Amino acid sequence: MKVSSKLAVAAGIGAALTFGSATADAVKRGGTLTFVVGSKIPSMDAHRESTFGMIHPIRPFYSLLLRINPNNPKVTDDFLCDLCTTWTASADKMKYTFNIRKDVSFHNGQKLTAHDIVATYNKIIFPTKGVGSSRKAHYQMVKKVWADGDYKVVFDMNFASGGYLPAMASPFNFIYSKDDLDKHGMQWHRKNVNGTGAYQFVKRVTGSFVEGKAYKNYHHMGEDGKRLPYLDGFKAISAPKMAIRLQAIRGDRAAIEFRGFPPKARDDLKKALGDKITVQEGTWNCVNGFSANQGPKGPEKFKDVRVRQALHLAPDRWGGSKYLSKIALVKTVGGIVFPDSKLASTKEELLAIPMFNPDNKVRHAMARKLLADAGASGMTISLWNRAVDQPYKVVGTWLIDQWRKVGFDASQTVVPSGIWYDGLRKKKDHPISMDLNCQSVINPLIDVSKWQSADVAGNNYGNYIDREVDALWQKMNRTGDPVEARSIMRKFEKRVMWDQAHWSPTHWRFKINPHRSYVKGWKQAPSHYLNQHLDQVWLDK
Repeated sequence: MKVSSKLAVAAGIGAALTFGSATADAVKRGGTLTFVVGSKIPSMDAHRESTFGMIHPIRPFYSLLLRINPNNPKVTDDFLCDLCTTWTASADKMKYTFNIRKDVSFHNGQKLTAHDIVATYNKIIFPTKGVGSSRKAHYQMVKKVWADGDYKVVFDMNFASGGYLPAMASPFNFIYSKDDLDKHGMQWHRKNVNGTGAYQFVKRVTGSFVEGKAYKNYHHMGEDGKRLPYLDGFKAISAPKMAIRLQAIRGDRAAIEFRGFPPKARDDLKKALGDKITVQEGTWNCVNGFSANQGPKGPEKFKDVRVRQALHLAPDRWGGSKYLSKIALVKTVGGIVFPDSKLASTKEELLAIPMFNPDNKVRHAMARKLLADAGASGMTISLWNRAVDQPYKVVGTWLIDQWRKVGFDASQTVVPSGIWYDGLRKKKDHPISMDLNCQSVINPLIDVSKWQSADVAGNNYGNYIDREVDALWQKMNRTGDPVEARSIMRKFEKRVMWDQAHWSPTHWRFKINPHRSYVKGWKQAPSHYLNQHLDQVWLDK
């Protein structure tokens, strides 16, 4: 294993050097990258948010402690220091130490130190009451974060976990200034920007666009030996309607959309523009799904597991995949684990669960009987859905039709992103919601933390409490045996999807990124959250 690892590292370095040499000969500096974003920004605080609508326009202003290799983003265990120089782990993996760079400044001129890193991770991992942290459940293995002097940060562990380092490379872990947090409070970053990223904030016109300009004191160097970024700046235009985004790229008013287009849109662009369009494609670490609200403000009948199971039985996932994959960003039938992962269910394991039975008649008959037994035949339900066409509204319309086939009186309420998130997080009075799990670095043990109880996971929108689920999550994260972890994951998954029917997948997404061929230096990752710092992007024009 040691020899294999060394060979893999050597191969990775060789590939990077080859790519760097070619890039150094061709790279051009200057210009503004204009891109379109298919959503609006709920807030600019990455620790609170979980949407690409925030990441795409705001990520370029910030740095991370660790990030994935931008030249090799599909190998998502290839991590590089961003604000650190090196890191080490103790032999028992109970302590991690990061040495912090001494040449980094925030955009307001303040020098970055270890204390800024500590303040940031305390906000993410140990948020005070009223402070939103969508990923605090990812860091249950962390006991304490502290500074050893001004340029060393130490993470003490509650338990050793293979999920720790990938979680540290999350693109949502924007490093904030301790001074900003102390002076302005924990909510300040919702509306304000002060980072150490490749671009400085210029302007935000709410609901319209965000502008950034190159930060002249950025700490990373380019392949040409000069400071990154290559671009003079960027402009991120908000365009929730897909037709507008497509028209913008086709008319060269925008060069790229980083989230993804459905197959027909890709084909239309290629037909119209030929070699002026480049397409990058790959499996997407993002699963579409839905959850019934079991909280105090949810419908009383949703507290009956039979009603929830009927909801889960209705969709024809296998047939839906063939249809939806032609018009939407979704494709693969799967459970709660990224399908290409060793921890994912096989097709045979999925078929053993009633909701994945390909026989519509059998599933629908079972659903109607469950509803009748629960006294819920003809129950009126409304899907709380987000006003983003791909894939929310497309899949939502399909789901409504599927639920009606088993006797639900189903409809959907479609609202803008900000209102949608507000309903999930504050009002919590939605009946049933479109409920996705879109993660960044592929890290199955941590990615499934969303399905723990609502008082543990900040993004549990089913609002249920299930201590058996919590115990299974803890158990599989603490074992060092991958075979045992997979066995526990199957129990965890089945309880979430069927035994208690807390959450149901529809399909996993497939990422398709057509962009103007003059956009260089950006490589597609398995997530629409990753590789969005834009410091290595350049324009061949």
